[in-house]
Amino acid sequence: MAKAEINQQLIVIGYGSLLSGYGLLAARRGARAVNSRLIARRAFPVVLENARRGLAKPSSHGDYLAMDLEPIDRGRPIRGYLGVQHDRIVGIGALGLEFDIASAPMIARREEYAPDRFVALIGRAEAAGLPLGEYLYAIAERSGFDLLAYRTALRLELGYTSPGYIFHPLPLEDGRIAIVAIGSGFEGSGDPTVRSRRNETGMDRLLTVGEALAVQSLEIDREGQLGYFVECVLGGFHGIGVGDLLEIAAGNHDASWRHRLAELIRAAARGERKRFFEATSMDEDYYRRNFAPEPHPSLGEMLTEIDLRG
Repeated sequence: MAKAEINQQLIVIGYGSLLSGYGLLAARRGARAVNSRLIARRAFPVVLENARRGLAKPSSHGDYLAMDLEPIDRGRPIRGYLGVQHDRIVGIGALGLEFDIASAPMIARREEYAPDRFVALIGRAEAAGLPLGEYLYAIAERSGFDLLAYRTALRLELGYTSPGYIFHPLPLEDGRIAIVAIGSGFEGSGDPTVRSRRNETGMDRLLTVGEALAVQSLEIDREGQLGYFVECVLGGFHGIGVGDLLEIAAGNHDASWRHRLAELIRAAARGERKRFFEATSMDEDYYRRNFAPEPHPSLGEMLTEIDLRG
């Protein structure tokens, strides 16, 4: 394969707002979404092993916390297994997204990573004759898969790190290596002169939605936080496992925000399939072959009052 053809496609793993058409198209943000809308060439469901997620990274798109991802065993990589569920793997649901390389700057911008530095990173992988995922995996492997050691090594190679999200490799069971945006950690960004957003705001652990709404170290927009959370859990509309997220939402049955969250989920679910098709460039036949025919059971209770064909 000629070098010029190696990185014509990026495989990105979505585990937060990239799980739904509502989130991919940034529909919640309306006219402000022009520079945030993402259109993939294809999508496929994934189960992530050795991973947990929660709200932790202050968003660059509003006053709320965005989703972050962490390995359970910090000495092993997070891995992805194809399908909405896996017989041998207990994990969390995610979405694999295949993008044309021309989308690289927009992907970087959405993740608060300098677009020119992301393009330069892809260029370094290209010069090495490797797909981006394989290039990053070699760095992670040399770093013992420790997140801070990886960020530091990547910063030394590229001369850059981000206070927001940083791209990490995520191997898939079919041999491909995707990339995933993980928050520049509380313990460091990889550069002592660049303070991560999580460190700035004291986000030293992953939070539930209820905990995020109660944060005192920064101003939280309640509607924005709940709206963002809807972008994530609406992935369950397509059979993607979001039970881990809805379990943390159900932790306090007396919480005043729970009724509003259910309202927002039901409202956003109307038309979600159409938005999902647009955002992932898929048709009905491909969708039926690769995604579950019904919403994930964890989301079913909140969707019973709407027409799922919408």
